[in-house]
Parts: sequence; structure tokens; C-alpha cells
Amino acid sequence: MQVEIKVPVLPESVTEGTLGDWHKQVGDSVSVEENIVDLETDKVVLEIVASSAGVIESIAFESGATVKTDDVLGIINTEAAASAPAIAVAEPAAEPTAAGDGRASPAVRKLLQEHNLSAQDIQPSGKKGAITKADVERHLQQQAPAAPAAAAAASPPPQPIPSTGRNDRRVPMSRLRAKIAERLKQAQNTAALLTTFNEVNLKPMMDTRAQYRDSFEKTHGVKLGMMSFFTRAAVEALKRFPAVNASIDGDEIVYHDYFDIGIAVSSDRGLVVPILRDADQMGYAEIEQAIRDMGTRARDGKLGIEELTGGTFSITNGGIFGSMLSTPILNPPQSAILGMHSIQQRPVVIDGEIVARPMMYLALTYDHRIIDGKEAVQFLVTIKNVLEDPARMLLGV
Repeated sequence: MQVEIKVPVLPESVTEGTLGDWHKQVGDSVSVEENIVDLETDKVVLEIVASSAGVIESIAFESGATVKTDDVLGIINTEAAASAPAIAVAEPAAEPTAAGDGRASPAVRKLLQEHNLSAQDIQPSGKKGAITKADVERHLQQQAPAAPAAAAAASPPPQPIPSTGRNDRRVPMSRLRAKIAERLKQAQNTAALLTTFNEVNLKPMMDTRAQYRDSFEKTHGVKLGMMSFFTRAAVEALKRFPAVNASIDGDEIVYHDYFDIGIAVSSDRGLVVPILRDADQMGYAEIEQAIRDMGTRARDGKLGIEELTGGTFSITNGGIFGSMLSTPILNPPQSAILGMHSIQQRPVVIDGEIVARPMMYLALTYDHRIIDGKEAVQFLVTIKNVLEDPARMLLGV
């Protein structure tokens, strides 16, 4: 029986993709759900997996080709596996798992080997105790030593390219980089962009973190970072100023009664903005866990398209790279974006005395077509007040 390897149905906003590396060639055996080829879209890299076990009989497109939904990329012969022992891959016995005699696909076993893990370390969730890729990735996320922001800050700086003379190198833009360029230019061309600034004294927030850090991590299994405070403060401000959470659609203003917050994450492929759905209903621990999870999967290219679609407001933290002040650019069709920056000890006057405090500049870039200057300023002041007195969020004042 011949089974087609097809491009999956892409979301409405994604019309085509570029084929990446083929992990299997003609004559290679494949197992069910084993990754055959990568597909790069303008949002994420998707894995196209085998729907049936068999042998790759033909490949219709080479790496780098542009393909669309339902294009047939190749053929799997499901009957060839039994008649082609020379290229068949023997199934080794699965290792016992913590939940019993579960099995793991070749792709899962490869993932276990890459991370030097035993199947006994993984809690399976598949049928009959089978270990899935999601089980392994969940285990890796739970073992991650640091949150995305901390990991990004701790990563070594890129090494300079050695000089070999006056040469030029031309490299085609990736689909993601081209889409980033398109959307940023769209924002500049269509929106009336304006940025307002403020500064926030983070000592109260940092004192709260220090006081509850250990008990929080012991209770929830995740570190208490800054992003949960900023996300909750942003949601509180969005509730008070609905225009900042709105968008323009033609001649209409669309007010959103939900709060889907985009958190900008830097990856090797470029900047991506995964979405925290219904952030107003999430606790601090849920926010921290979700951000750490999204940051890890963004760097590994494991985010799904649906996780990058939508969003009513965004937050970007240039401070982890050392930025002192910047004017972030909004992500259409959103109408505003909050920019965080590096924390610096600076002299400030409190109760008539000059003292040193950990200060951060905040920036709010907004679309002046829908948001008035007064609303933008008061929105940023609300975030400042909430962060400088975290109890406000509990009391709703």
C-alpha cells in the first residue's frame, strides 16, 4: 500500500512553507510518527511525520523547495518493510518505564539518547504505557535549571566572524526573518506610533521575591521570576484602559474582553512572540511555568503555529541583553507593546533623602490612532504603581 507524505493543513495566515532537511531518503525505513522532513513557515518550523510505517519509495521535492497545504512530498510503501530486510531497521526491545512495559518510537529513543536519559526516568502518557515525545520534552522542561530570561542572559555572546579580507557574503533571508521585516515595516507604515516612558523602583518587588522565593519554588516547582509580576501588572493596567487592549479593523475598533499576552522570546531563528492565553486567569506560578516552557521550545524550534497566533498586547524585555532604553515597535494588529530594560542602581530621592534603588526604565509604544496620550501615560503609571506596591494587585486598588 502506498501512503502519501503530505504538507499538513496550514493556518489561514500561513500560505506556504519552505522544506528543510530531509531526515529520511529513498529506501530508508520509517516508523509511525517518526520525523521525515522539516517545514519552515514564517512562524515556526514544523515536523512532518510518517502516518504509517514502511519504506520511503519516492521524494517529490528537494530541500529548499516552496510547498503549500496538501502538496504531496513523497510516498511511503507500507508493504516494502517486510520485503526489504536489507534496509529495515530492527525494533530493539523497549526499556521498562516507571509505569510498566511501555514502548518508545525510534524518534523518542533518539531523543532519549541525545539527552542521555533512560526510559525509566520518564513518566509515560501514551497508550499501553508508551512514551511520547511530549513526555520526554516535559521531563526536560521540569529538569531545566533556569528560566528563559536567565538562560538567555547567561548564554555566551556570539563569536565574531574572523576577518578574511574584503569579502561579501549573501545569505537568503529565512521565512521567519522575512516575515519579521514585513510586519515591522507594516507597523511603521500603517500605525501612528508614539512612545511614552517612565521609570519604576523595583525594590518592593525584589524584596517580595526574596521573601517568598524559596517557599514559592518549593510549593510550585518553578522559580519566582520578574515576568510574572510584569505580566500581572500589565493585565491590571489593561483592565483599566481597554483601548490599549484593543485593535483596529478597517473603520472599526475591536475591544477584546480577554487578555492574551505575547511574550517576546529570542531564538536562533529570530524573535518570536508566543502567547499566554487568558493571562488574567493565570497565577504567578502558571505564568512562570508557561514562560519557561515557551522559551525552551522557542529555542528548540518546537512551538506550534497556534501558540504564535493572536495576542492582544505584548511585552518585550531588552534588559536581559543590557538595553538601558529603547522604543519597541508594536506587533500588528495589536495597538501597544511594553518594553522592559536593564535594572540599574541609581540615586533617587525618597522622603527627602537621596538613596540608591534598583531602577528600570519602562517604555510603552502605542498606536496614537486608537490610544490617546493621556491613556498611554496613565496606563504606564498604573504599571509603575502596581510594581512599586505589589499588594495593590491583591487588593485591586
